[in-house]
Amino acid sequence: YKAAGKGPLVVMLHGFPEYWGFYRGLMDELDETHRVAALSLRGYDLSDKPAGVAAYAMPELVGDVEAVIKAEGRDRAVLVGHDWGAAIAWRVAMERPELVERLVIMSVPHPATFARELATNPEQQKNSQYARNFQQPGFEKNLTPELLTRNAPPAIKAEWTEALRRSDMTALLNYYRANYPASTGPEAAAAAAQPLPRVKAPTLVIHGLKDQALLAAGHSGSWEHVDADLTLLMIPAAGHDVQHDAPALVNGTIRRWLEQPR
Repeated sequence: YKAAGKGPLVVMLHGFPEYWGFYRGLMDELDETHRVAALSLRGYDLSDKPAGVAAYAMPELVGDVEAVIKAEGRDRAVLVGHDWGAAIAWRVAMERPELVERLVIMSVPHPATFARELATNPEQQKNSQYARNFQQPGFEKNLTPELLTRNAPPAIKAEWTEALRRSDMTALLNYYRANYPASTGPEAAAAAAQPLPRVKAPTLVIHGLKDQALLAAGHSGSWEHVDADLTLLMIPAAGHDVQHDAPALVNGTIRRWLEQPR
């Protein structure tokens, strides 16, 4: 992971198929007042790439977050997550609440409300087919760093492509194989019905309304799963990569939200 600054710890978790550099702008926004640590998740870039689907199950990913917090000599941190990083952050907040000071989520609904959408929302069911494709054995043969970064912001395209060349494509898809629902309908409905620990940390959720992979409707009812204050920011002109589509708004909102006393 990359780290800078001094102050309260903020741990940043990226998604698929990203790397730590997706948080460079937010690191610059916060490093005068916070200690910021942006991971390249397991399987990515220079991080370890253990073999097997089980190595990418959520308990292992939660453990990685704890390891970074401990490596920084802290007991807890603000967690910021996008895409798979957001899914991990939700889980840390639910299952290891003592580690989480505050929670910032980008693009990913709470697991319970997302399971509900997979069970009941035909548009979300259709738009999530890519994830079930990723679960198929051998699908990684269809992926190359150049393909995944073809629409990258120019400022990070070369560095991102190089980071993906150091990554393990099988590992990247193992996040989906280990954690993403294999089907919609009854299976998703059963997942939605499972009780989950409540989130205790103040939570900020940021979502781009043009996101087609994860629809905004999935955030409806998220307040039913959070005991602390929950702030929702919906950005009409942004898509899934909301931190790149609206960087000034996203980074400034996070900074101001962190400055608010709790």
